[in-house]
Amino acid sequence: MSAQPNDLRTDVDSQETREWMDALSAVINAEGPERAHFLLEQLLEHARESSIDMPFSANTGYVNTIEPDQEAHCPGNIEIEERLRAYMRWNAMAMVVKANRHNPEDGGDLGGHIGSFASLAHMFGAGFNHFWHAENENHGGDCLYIQGHVSPGVYARAYLEGRLTEEQLLNFRQEVDGKGLSSYPHPKLMPEFWQFPTVSMGLGPLMAIYQARFLKYLHARGIANTENRKVWVFCGDGEMDEVESLGAIGLAAREKLDNLIFVVNCNLQRLDGPVRGNGKIVQELEGEFRGSGWNVIKLLWGNEWDKLLARDKDGALRKIMMDTLDGDYQAFKANDGGYVRRHFFGRDPRTLEMVSHMSDDEIWSLKRGGHDPQKVYAAYHEAVNHKDQPTVLLIKTVKGFGMGKAGEGKNNVHQTKKLTDEDIKYMRDRFNIPIPDSELSKIPFYKPADDTPEMRYLHERRQALGGYLPHRRTKAEESFTVPALDIFKSVMEPTAEGREISTTQAYVRFLTQLLRDQALGPRVVPILVDEARTFGMEGLFRQIGIYNPAGQQYTPVDKDQVMYYKEDKAGQILQEGINEAGGMSSWIAAATSYSTSNRIMVPFYVYYSMFGFQRIGDLAWAAGDMQARGFLLGGTSGRTTLNGEGLQHEDGHSHIMANTIPNCVSYDPTFAHEVGVILHHGLKRMVEKQDNVFYYITLLNENYAMPGLKAGTEAQIIKGMYLLQQGEGKKTAPRVNLLGSGTILRESIAARDLLAADWGVAANVWSCPSFNELTRDGQDAERYNLLHPTDKPKVPFVTAQLDPYVGPVVASTDYMKAYAEQIRPFIPKNADGSGRTYKVLGTDGFGRSDFRSKLREHFEVNRHYIVVAALKALSEEGTVPVAQVVEAIKKYGIKVDKINPLYA
Repeated sequence: MSAQPNDLRTDVDSQETREWMDALSAVINAEGPERAHFLLEQLLEHARESSIDMPFSANTGYVNTIEPDQEAHCPGNIEIEERLRAYMRWNAMAMVVKANRHNPEDGGDLGGHIGSFASLAHMFGAGFNHFWHAENENHGGDCLYIQGHVSPGVYARAYLEGRLTEEQLLNFRQEVDGKGLSSYPHPKLMPEFWQFPTVSMGLGPLMAIYQARFLKYLHARGIANTENRKVWVFCGDGEMDEVESLGAIGLAAREKLDNLIFVVNCNLQRLDGPVRGNGKIVQELEGEFRGSGWNVIKLLWGNEWDKLLARDKDGALRKIMMDTLDGDYQAFKANDGGYVRRHFFGRDPRTLEMVSHMSDDEIWSLKRGGHDPQKVYAAYHEAVNHKDQPTVLLIKTVKGFGMGKAGEGKNNVHQTKKLTDEDIKYMRDRFNIPIPDSELSKIPFYKPADDTPEMRYLHERRQALGGYLPHRRTKAEESFTVPALDIFKSVMEPTAEGREISTTQAYVRFLTQLLRDQALGPRVVPILVDEARTFGMEGLFRQIGIYNPAGQQYTPVDKDQVMYYKEDKAGQILQEGINEAGGMSSWIAAATSYSTSNRIMVPFYVYYSMFGFQRIGDLAWAAGDMQARGFLLGGTSGRTTLNGEGLQHEDGHSHIMANTIPNCVSYDPTFAHEVGVILHHGLKRMVEKQDNVFYYITLLNENYAMPGLKAGTEAQIIKGMYLLQQGEGKKTAPRVNLLGSGTILRESIAARDLLAADWGVAANVWSCPSFNELTRDGQDAERYNLLHPTDKPKVPFVTAQLDPYVGPVVASTDYMKAYAEQIRPFIPKNADGSGRTYKVLGTDGFGRSDFRSKLREHFEVNRHYIVVAALKALSEEGTVPVAQVVEAIKKYGIKVDKINPLYA
């Protein structure tokens, strides 16, 4: 079949093609690659102008990006570094194997991973010895996002450095008694060691991009000098399938984050098998990153391949390298040199002849690039010196390198944590560890004497780079005084007659006032995800500007308006667009700046509450692990407040999710003064005291009059509950306690009036800004009493508040019933010792579109349902006849046969 004119694979004039190739080669030889690059770009642009269809390819050949003669020479002692790596490999293996030989009575293994560090050891060695700076007086320190499964190798290095003891290594993954080491990088568990949690795969790459961006932000705003700092991110090639791993690489290129370096360990294997058995993951990732604007450096082959490639004049070897699938590459490393000779070089007579002079052992010794210390150094050197682009290093390795038949290159190597004595002896011999056969069964750790050349070199290299890593700062050296609460009087005072505002407006007023503080104002980091106008924050655009490293090179369409969209190189707002994961990652970077940059920052990230914990819950959990400090603000919160938006937007469970994070302090305030008191208290804790907590506060878009702060209730607001209105009526009147939060507290207030007017019941109304804080307090008291049975019992705050006020209790919120149900165990008993009736109303079920009144009727949380619940509770205690309940149902037109909203 004849070739079609547009078949680019068919050369219709090979002589002409050779002339073009020779001409390009002449330019390269005479004028260098830069000139050749320029000419090619000019030709391509000319072709585009002539409307020639040019299919784009971001891929290069399956060879190293850096030619041998372009490699920066490693200044270190390669031989000593190899010895140190061997000791670390051994100690990492010993740590994991020892941990899995305990055989406890209750069964179960501790787990751990050997294969991942085995493949990464050379890359870590180059970084620790030559590139990674610790924080010191001359450098802010590099940020290391270390692949979680390689933690044994990092511990092994810290052991040689004297930072960890043998006892700690023996207690790997045994943390309860305080002597052990965490399984993976966890700042919460090892607060002076690990900086970033990375083992929820995909989150490390995402958070690192925004960390690098935040370092640029700090520098642009003059808050910290970060220009010489780098963010290094280690990922597995399998991890890159997590959508978060690649989800923000466009931002990194767009903002020219040349302080960001991704190192993708391409050992071609994920946990169960090959990453791309039928393809080539390196080529795929190269296309993704280069197409997004990154600088891509491929390191695939060790130096032993250089001579073979130099002899590959007709490209036969390069073609085999490109055509071979990753599944086959994995099989090569799971076999031997003879297998590689037959199944790799044997694919072409020319390449088979190329290695005819080599023994099978020599062929087997042809290393992948990630196991060549000189080439790893050269790749790192190129990356740290590259400007105006982030860099990704795609480094090919063997998973389980050095483990032999126990796991090297095999599908099950990730799960390999138990080795036989024969396997251990193999590793001892392969890496020449000076441990005699008589001691092998004990798998002893090995540490050279302090005065040996290896140990002196180890410490000298880290001293030259400013200290030891990883290391985490737990407190910032700087301090601030939070403005007094009365500074925020516009939030604390009652609204003027006829004036109504929302709690969202109260938050914006508080934030605006805080921004005016000369000391703390510049440290405020407002974070938006394209909803500023929804939350009434557009006034901040012009006031403090939106951060953009390129400034504002266009004229905004609303330039003639007071609140125009202003982007600025030193802008204070981080505008993430429609990107909740990005907003949360920026918030985490700012919320941990006290640790990563020794700068206290105060991030305020406001978003639709439905798109918070439900959408980025894993990042919120990581924030807790990282000991983040800042404010998350869930706007348009609750199941019934957001008119018309419906099922996907109406949040009735974010507070339940918030309570799963131990250091997240959450509130659902109703009134402006509650917002002010909570925000102020949060600032005092996180800024002045540097407590390791963060706050989640839900805000409403519903306008109503605000009553103002009642002096003396501040502490009760923070604890989660205060008496808002006391029931009025005759002493003999039935009494009930109505608890509420958020928007539904106002339904409780209205129910109080109905109970008094229609039924002669006196109701106390309690504002409960945090059922979660009440729950934690109650559970803490209950735990203390359990463990100290002879001590004076602690009284939960809920119990103490309600105890003087008789009558059943009805709690109503705009959240699922489970939210208020949490405090049931702490409801006080009646004077006669009988249990008080406790009724809970909530918004279980899917949301839907309608007016607020209709939604509250649908979810059975409006004032009428609260009245009926109160009367039912009173009837159960024998205070009012059950006939009143029936009468109330009829009076308020409640449909008793309608479907349960949970199932509607």
